[in-house]
Amino acid sequence: MTSLPASATTAPPEASDPRPVVRRIRPADTARMRALRLEMLADSPLAFLETVAEAAARPHAEYANRVRQNAFGSQIAAFVAEPPSGHPDRRLVGHAGGHAAPAEPGLTVIFAVYLTPTWRGTGLLADLIEAVAAWSRASGRPELMLEVVVGNNRAIRAYQRLGFVDTGVRLPHPRIAALTELQLRRRA
Repeated sequence: MTSLPASATTAPPEASDPRPVVRRIRPADTARMRALRLEMLADSPLAFLETVAEAAARPHAEYANRVRQNAFGSQIAAFVAEPPSGHPDRRLVGHAGGHAAPAEPGLTVIFAVYLTPTWRGTGLLADLIEAVAAWSRASGRPELMLEVVVGNNRAIRAYQRLGFVDTGVRLPHPRIAALTELQLRRRA
């Protein structure tokens, strides 16, 4: 499942701020990825499949293993955004992952899309999605799919601007019975 938070955004960075660099995650990113994961869950609790408490309780070795799995190969990948070198903020400011859909060989499922509030509305979402799309194409999967909680109209509009189309498929939220998700797809 993936979703952008429905919460209000803060003002985007100044135009003179250098653009974040989007790249595949590396094992050395483990501590910064853990910090970003905790931020994601605190900011957008309905969008992800675990709670802040569950993530905070996970040992560092588990984070390291997850990051390592996402750093290499063609079955699962994570991409992060970080301010360019020399920028005073060294935190990761965005994330998007993708994994091969077991039942559909040509499909990559996008997961855990998140942007730090300061970077929302700056075009960084498109950069992260394009990184997943390029990886998906290189891995032989020409289609992308993601799921968004029904009612998170801000996220739905953002994904539609990037070419995603509502498939009409509705699914129960995997953790919260009162919520439904809608499925969006596009070419990678």
